[in-house]
Amino acid sequence: MVASTPHETVTRQDQLLAGLDPEQLAAVRAPRGPVCVLAGAGTGKTRTITHRIANLVRTGHVAAGQVLAVTFTARAAGELRTRLRGLGVEGAQARTFHAAALRQLRYFWPRVVGDQQWELLDGKMRLVSQAAHRAGMDVESDGLRDLASEIEWAKAALIGPDDYPSAAARAHRQIAEPGVRVASVYRHYERLKTEARQLDFDDLLLHTAAALEEHGAVAEEFRDRYRCFVVDEYQDITPLQQRVLDAWLGERDDLTVVGDANQTIYSFAGASTRPLLEFSRRFPSATVVRLERDYRSTPQVVGLANKVIAGSRDRPAGSRLNLVGQRPDGPQPRFAEFDDESAEAVAVAGRIRELLDGGTPVSEIAVLFRVNAQSEVYEQALSEMDIPYLVRGGERFFTRPEVRQAMMALRAAEPADGELVERVRALLEPIGYIPEPPQGGAARQRWESLRALVELAEEFAASTEGGAATELPRFAGELEQRAQAQHPPQLDGVTLASLHAAKGLEWDAVFCVGLVEGTLPIQYALGDGAPAGSLDEERRLLYVGVTRAREHLWLSWALSRAPGGRPRRCSRFVYPLLPEQHPASRAAAGTRPQRTGGSAARPRCRVCDSALTGTLAIKLGRCADCPAQLDEELLARLKEWRMARATELRVPSFVVFTDATLIAIAEQRPTDSRALVSISGIGATKLERFGAEVLSLIRGER
Repeated sequence: MVASTPHETVTRQDQLLAGLDPEQLAAVRAPRGPVCVLAGAGTGKTRTITHRIANLVRTGHVAAGQVLAVTFTARAAGELRTRLRGLGVEGAQARTFHAAALRQLRYFWPRVVGDQQWELLDGKMRLVSQAAHRAGMDVESDGLRDLASEIEWAKAALIGPDDYPSAAARAHRQIAEPGVRVASVYRHYERLKTEARQLDFDDLLLHTAAALEEHGAVAEEFRDRYRCFVVDEYQDITPLQQRVLDAWLGERDDLTVVGDANQTIYSFAGASTRPLLEFSRRFPSATVVRLERDYRSTPQVVGLANKVIAGSRDRPAGSRLNLVGQRPDGPQPRFAEFDDESAEAVAVAGRIRELLDGGTPVSEIAVLFRVNAQSEVYEQALSEMDIPYLVRGGERFFTRPEVRQAMMALRAAEPADGELVERVRALLEPIGYIPEPPQGGAARQRWESLRALVELAEEFAASTEGGAATELPRFAGELEQRAQAQHPPQLDGVTLASLHAAKGLEWDAVFCVGLVEGTLPIQYALGDGAPAGSLDEERRLLYVGVTRAREHLWLSWALSRAPGGRPRRCSRFVYPLLPEQHPASRAAAGTRPQRTGGSAARPRCRVCDSALTGTLAIKLGRCADCPAQLDEELLARLKEWRMARATELRVPSFVVFTDATLIAIAEQRPTDSRALVSISGIGATKLERFGAEVLSLIRGER
């Protein structure tokens, strides 16, 4: 290997630091030792910490293999590894707390325990059920989940069974069973687990900390191996995770933490902002850097986000980050009020169709809600408009049969010369990969999975250097790492996700829906018995949702769950955000706008003038029972034309026009562009691309 010259080293260093803003640069170039980066949403925190690690390695302060970076999700850990590899840093560890602890515990177990390693539990529900039975409790599945959550909270907070009742009372835990009964289940659960020689995920952290605290030789070997620590999303750390981090550090202070107290949304699971906000008190010599330049969102979105969080009643000084948008101006956020949830979902799906027609990729749109039960009405509305969607938290990508087959084929392939991406395509062809997508159904879904693997190969090839013969085994290894870390590739479809699940993600267009009292803020955050700070945490959830949007932002609510249902109020967090001219803004002053006016107005039937309900009725412009004159010959011509255009454009037929849109055209027979664009599903983009052809077909021309 030829050593780099001093000039080449300087050039690489300049390239590494190029493009960083002054605050990012200060964090990257800070010397070894304690560093706290207070990073607002969209301010480039991942870029900052990965460049800091690369800078420390390149300047010789630490070897790559001596770095341990930890975060809270497998996806975030995978992103750190990908970014570090792109910066040429090989060997640095980037893992979740639990994954890092599992690796260490497996290594040190023979010296600490001395016998066969205990089995790791896949899930605790079976043992919790047995523990509840031993405690004399007959509990349904929902109750068992609640008990499991309480055990997880207690262990994360370093609370044992004996101390649980008093600790739960102090924390105002919302539990159906008395604290002493939960403690009894907790005690039996721990005994059953020990008898079976099993560990749960919290035990990984507890035993790792104990191994380092109680065995000097183990601690010395570990601390000789790892010299530099980085913790992402530090505002989400639990007392148990902090104990592990302290055990890793020992008496050292080579620690970089990054966090944003405004995005603390896991207090219910034991997370605490105290270590972040008190970092400089613990380490008086710490470098503290504030990142407030928002590169993700337009100034309009950033301004609204600042308004959301400014309403918090209790904002510690260290959390007062005021984001400053760096992007060009974009559209103003939209606010919409509807009669019921069905009308809200139909309107959201209609706006999504407009965005798709305007060129926004389907994978760059998300619908976010407070609880998962809100997803169903949006799944139905999107399905009726033929808009693909993905429910975050659904089927795992790497468990799909075609993905498992593909990974087996890649692992089994012999090393050979040739470009990586072409080899991957060739190996996936027998499994079902073809250059052009199938029309739809299961074949289309299978193809989408395989295409995602090809796109990962393209990204991998672009970010690595190496011989062609070694690229395929390295790529197969990268897929294995992603599978273990549950870090799937991006698939096409509108994302449906809870606000909690959206943390760490971003999209061009975000719809925050169902913003009503009792849902956001959630009912148990209201009232005198609510846990301290729970209302502010609900506000932070909305802040997280708003800051996921790059350009288009929509906030909406429905005045009842179903037509004629019990009335509801818009969320208290939304009223201060409304423009003065918005009809709903009058409700803040005590005057409720007419439910049939403003943004809640429904489209009306062109035959009987009744308000329309349901996506199909709105698309057709008439009630399902109202008579209509369908031109069968025109419909046949339209379908024939659509098939030809879809083949020409290499897209599925519904991307040109859905069946419902073609039926509406064949019923209404519009004679000019204005009449054509009034049909639901035909926006400006489709009018420009297909309008002249459709009008010719209506006139009987070919």
